[in-house]
Amino acid sequence: MMKRFTSAMLSKRRALLACCAVGAVMMASPAMAAEFVLGSELPLTGKLARVGTGMSEGIAIAIDLANAKYAGQHHFSVQTIDDETNPAKAVAAVEKLASDHVVAITGGYGSNIIGPASEAAAKAGLVYMTSGGVAPELTQRGLDSFFRINNADGYGKAMVGLIETMGAKSVAILYSNKEATAAMATYVQKALTDKGIKITSHEFDDTTTDFKPIMNKVKLQDRPEVVAMIGYENDYIGILRAGAVLKPDVKAMVGVWSLATAQMNKEFHDQVQGVYGTSPLPYPVVFKGGEAQDFAAAYMNKYNREPDYLQQFGYVQTMLLIDAIARAHDNDGKIEAGEIARELRATTTPTMIGDVTFDKNGDNPNFTHRMGQHQGDRVELVWPANAATAKMNYPAVPW
Repeated sequence: MMKRFTSAMLSKRRALLACCAVGAVMMASPAMAAEFVLGSELPLTGKLARVGTGMSEGIAIAIDLANAKYAGQHHFSVQTIDDETNPAKAVAAVEKLASDHVVAITGGYGSNIIGPASEAAAKAGLVYMTSGGVAPELTQRGLDSFFRINNADGYGKAMVGLIETMGAKSVAILYSNKEATAAMATYVQKALTDKGIKITSHEFDDTTTDFKPIMNKVKLQDRPEVVAMIGYENDYIGILRAGAVLKPDVKAMVGVWSLATAQMNKEFHDQVQGVYGTSPLPYPVVFKGGEAQDFAAAYMNKYNREPDYLQQFGYVQTMLLIDAIARAHDNDGKIEAGEIARELRATTTPTMIGDVTFDKNGDNPNFTHRMGQHQGDRVELVWPANAATAKMNYPAVPW
């Protein structure tokens, strides 16, 4: 049964967590607890700063709850370096973290950044765990130390499933020429074409800021029922602003990651109304299960606001990594990359995003996503039907 987190419930959880934290401090002895420092390279500035910050907050909650969970046995901390949304700086960040003797890396956002950063981690003998890169090529490089909890298929299936449920007969795909977004566009185009849906597509450079020329083609030439946006936050807002000026006669605007979030609803409220994006959680948040509720309460206690899926993903990836490190250490005292990697592949773990299993390539074949829609001050789950918190508003566009 899904239930909303009321303020009274949150207060109770926060009080319990505070007691746990005090107990952890009292029980832990620096001489007894094994100390582990994780490394994290994330875009805390630059065009992906919002998503990097969200993931960083989730990582911080994982550290807090892990220290309560392993009080007196193990103690965890994280050293974070801003990669400034720059691949070269991400590599330099990983190399610096390795020289500081972190035990593993959690973080990274953007496949073009994660690719070289994770190769640097492998060269340094470190496991690299992420939820920020979904390009298929990332798990086809033969890196035994690379792991991710999500992948392109989980996002693509959600976008295609929603559009099919709408009954759309034609779709215009607008996509960034970055690695992950281009791969996603290829997947979506093939899947929709196989279902008999007419497709047109428009590639744009990731430096594009004026989307009116593309949207004018969509309006005058393509005339689709649905526009599928495959990009990142700045791309979505640019496309939606161009749409508000040109007002193409479409029934829906559908995006993927980093769109159906609480922050986008708050900061770009009018521009995103009726717009769809992938999201495992509605906003306000609905959580199921004790661990998820503890996560929500801890996040509220630390940041005084509700989390969204970026924090959720950061938490899940880091807790999986922490548990593997703890098991590896408890087995034989070794925390080398090979030991941690074997522990990660050894079990299927129930998490807030579903069961996670890592295959030989470090991918999670269990990953599936949901689609949310901005409806007023809320983000409601509208697909699939068994996870929906509200009916989709269709047709609906922000203009």
